[in-house]
Amino acid sequence: MNIPWYDTSKDSISEQMSNLRRKLSPKGNVVSAAGQKRTVEIFGKPLSPQEVVTKICQDVEKNGLKSVLEYSAKIDGATLTADQLRVPLKELEKAHAEADPDFLTAVRNIQNNIRVFQTAILHSDTEISRPGGYLKQRYRPLRRVGICVPGGAAAYPSSVLMTAVPAMVAGVQEIAVVAPPTKNGAYNTDMLAVCYEIGIREVYRVGGAQAVAALAYGVDGLPRVDKIVGPGNLFVALAKKHVYGEVDIDSIAGPSEVMIIVDKTTDSRFTALDLIAQAEHAPGASILISTDRDVLQTVVNALENELQKLERGELARQCLEDFGAVILAKNEEEVCRLTDELAPEHLHIATENAAQLEEKIHNAGAVFLGNYTPVALGDYAAGPSHVLPTSGTARFARGLSSNDFLRSHSVLYFDHTGLTHLAPEVAILATKEGLTAHRESVTARARSIPGTEKN
Repeated sequence: MNIPWYDTSKDSISEQMSNLRRKLSPKGNVVSAAGQKRTVEIFGKPLSPQEVVTKICQDVEKNGLKSVLEYSAKIDGATLTADQLRVPLKELEKAHAEADPDFLTAVRNIQNNIRVFQTAILHSDTEISRPGGYLKQRYRPLRRVGICVPGGAAAYPSSVLMTAVPAMVAGVQEIAVVAPPTKNGAYNTDMLAVCYEIGIREVYRVGGAQAVAALAYGVDGLPRVDKIVGPGNLFVALAKKHVYGEVDIDSIAGPSEVMIIVDKTTDSRFTALDLIAQAEHAPGASILISTDRDVLQTVVNALENELQKLERGELARQCLEDFGAVILAKNEEEVCRLTDELAPEHLHIATENAAQLEEKIHNAGAVFLGNYTPVALGDYAAGPSHVLPTSGTARFARGLSSNDFLRSHSVLYFDHTGLTHLAPEVAILATKEGLTAHRESVTARARSIPGTEKN
């Protein structure tokens, strides 16, 4: 197992981790030889991923559905007509009717878990009293939301649950799902069955940057949305960045990542499986850290053993060697400092004092405590969304929740007494800023006698 090792007493770990971050960051500057060749085939010249996305989005904004269908044919090899873009209701019904009953039972249970948690954390209107008036903060659901569901190397019905159910809890009435026209995307019957089960009737056969652009600008047969959420590849991430401001987005996400803190109480086989689980996303960053060298070595030995048993073992092995790290820290304080510096998407603290350690760490997308709380529980079933900040953005960003599908506004009311109470402060600040009309709009009312206003 050639996963890189670092000893913080000898190595510049911050520099090494910054290099890892750059490799996995959704900057769009690095293109493989195969990717460059494919770009030339489609666009006639070498373009960076950012340039590709800009062209696709501009074309869709200008030409609408025509460009969406053209790019679907060029990129995904899907020759679709306008009336084939949306998945027919009867196809959703058929997928649901033929779905494995155990699968649907699991979906219902998970949907309930998500609903209960997301309802518990949902913001509600707040009101406070002021002399002669009151202030309110109101929350209203977004009207229409678009959800991106991947469909490349694997199918992801879980992504439908982890994005759509929080939106439904918030009260969003219209949800449009887009998925690439592939066997793992919009033609995947499990994904379609989940959509039908939870009440989604709008599913479109389109993926990539063209799907994001269609959701943002609206095209014939696919009305524009107010917000776009959900995971995707580099082109989806860059397209979401491009259309932000035209619509809201959840995040600009990079590859998945996990950081696991271990000690002598940690089960090495469990930890090895958790590291591999993240690596099998390929790419995916898997970082192991401890103050005990023997514990780290035991996990690495277990990694080798488990990789030989798993179907995607060789894929995960390459990813661990390219984007993994084993870190020997000097002490617990350094473990916490490095964790905050890395701000991982998933942080698994599998130590004896996991709860106490979590209190000392501030930056993580989601935290999993103990030997029996693997990241996969959060990915699939527990309740919080698995759409989380990546690439160190957990320093300032948060995971998707029902509250992200709300918009808020303030409501102010004051009678004459309340206005008069605040008028002196308004007059002073407005005068300082030279905004005399602002000042007079308040002081004129303060000088007036209620009930004598003129029409």
